[in-house]
Formats: sequence, C-alpha cells, structure tokens
Amino acid sequence: MPHAQAHITLVTRRALFDAISLAGVSWAGNLSEPEFLGRLYNLGALPSTDTRYRDAFGDIHQHRVNNYDWEDGWVFSDTRFNLSHGEDSTVLAFLAEMLHPLVRPDEAEVATLLTAFNEALSPDGYELYASRWISGHAVYGWRRRDTFHGSTPELRLDERPLTDPAVLQEHLNRIRAALVEDPPAAISSCKNLLESLFKIILDSNDVSYGNNEDVPVLYRKVADLLALNAQAIPDSARGSQTSQTILRTLVTTVNSLAELRNELGIAHGQSVSSVALARHGRLALNATVTVAEFILDTWQVRIDSGTLSPANS
Repeated sequence: MPHAQAHITLVTRRALFDAISLAGVSWAGNLSEPEFLGRLYNLGALPSTDTRYRDAFGDIHQHRVNNYDWEDGWVFSDTRFNLSHGEDSTVLAFLAEMLHPLVRPDEAEVATLLTAFNEALSPDGYELYASRWISGHAVYGWRRRDTFHGSTPELRLDERPLTDPAVLQEHLNRIRAALVEDPPAAISSCKNLLESLFKIILDSNDVSYGNNEDVPVLYRKVADLLALNAQAIPDSARGSQTSQTILRTLVTTVNSLAELRNELGIAHGQSVSSVALARHGRLALNATVTVAEFILDTWQVRIDSGTLSPANS
C-alpha cells in the first residue's frame, strides 16, 4: 500500500461522500455499520459520544441499529474515523472495504461504485484496483496512478522473440484497466491480443492470411507453422496421450475465447447489454495468457532450432 500522504483534497473527499449518498446504497453493504467499521477500526478503543456507553461500538449500535436516529452519512463527519481530514490511507481503506465481496457481493453494484470512486480520485492521483481475488470476486487495494502492482496474470513480453511488443502490451493495459469496471471490453481485448500475436508470428514468417480471417482460422495457421498439433508428438514419447489432449484443448480454448467475445464482448453492436462480470473477464484473461505463453514459448524454441524467424524489425 502507498505510504501515508495527503494528496486527497477535501473537495475530492466531499465528492466521494456525495457519490455514495447519491448512489442510494448503504456504505456498510450487507453488514451492520458497527460490523463494517469494526473491520477497519478498533471500536472498543474509541470513545463513545453517548455517555450511556463506554465505547464507539456501543453508541453506534444504539443509534444506527437499535434506534436508527443518526443520519446515513454520519460517519463521514465523525472525527473518530478521520475520513474528512485524515491520511489518504484512511479514506482509501474505507472505500476499498465498501467494495469487499463480504460487504457487497453484487458485482454490478461494485462496478458502479468503483467507477464513481476512481473518477473522483483520479485528479488526486489515486485509483482503486483489484489487488487479489477470493472465490472469483475481487478484493480491492489502492495505488498511485503512476504505478502498477496488480495481481492479474502476467505475460512476459520483454523476454520474448518480439522486436517491439508494444501492440501486445497495449492490449494487456486495456484488459487490466477494464477487468472489473468494463468486463465486456476486457473480454474483447483478450481476443484482440491473441489475434495480434497470431498475425505477428505469421507476418514474421511470411505466411499470408486474409483481412477477414477470424481468430480460430489464424490460430490454425500458427499451429501449422509451429507444428502445434497432436500428430506432432510421437506416440512413443512419454506422456504423449496427455500432451496430445492438451494441444487439442488449445484449439478448443481459442475457439471458446472467440465465442465468448461474440457473446459477452463488445465486438458487434449488440441489441442488449452484456451480462459479463469481472469473473468472466478474469476467466478470459487467464485463458488468453495460457495460450499466449505457450505460443510464445514454442515460437522461441522453433527460432532457437533455426526453423522459424523472430519478429520482423
């Protein structure tokens, strides 16, 4: 997490708190407010504002669970929690906790809040991002926008036979940026990354292809070029049947990614909204990285053996 700094202005904090109020959602989500705050603060060590109770847990429970006689946005101005004037990490931790799957399991609601939070935080140089995953749901952290320390699968482009990996890196950047906030776009970018990779390999080895050929067709040409077919593994090789099965699965995976993009992506002006969620985007990314890593590894082996060429300069 970033070191404690004071970059988030009072204007931004008010915009964030207003966004939460205007969204009409409970900041505590599925939890009671004492339960939510107890995940961030030691309520037993904080004072009560009601003399009948000895600590913060007691008066919050009384006024927000038993009687419900405090305003919904009370927490934002309560000096015990320092959200309006405290360190950046204080307000960022609060926002990230609002998106935690135990607090808010509805991914569509999370995506809406995440977009609003990041729009407000952007001028001050912060963003919330999916730092890890629990049972297919994102758990959020925060970072300065000039850094990236994500937990999404990595594609090691700088170690590859690519003269200029910029095109593939651009696709990866789009996927990472959209993975939670715009899963349909992330899914489409996964397909686009593979399409670009296949064309780079084919171009580098002077293999022609049509402008309208889709990803499965391009993959078959790459597979032929790299000898990525089940018949290329001798039956006598140890584990040959398993290896042949995996190679056949690669074909299925590429075809399925193309179908996923058609069904849940943003490729063709659909008449209805995509139902893709973050877990669908992550599934597409995991499959894409698996295919791309294997293709790039095999291409490198063929280059080292002198049978194929690296990327054109």
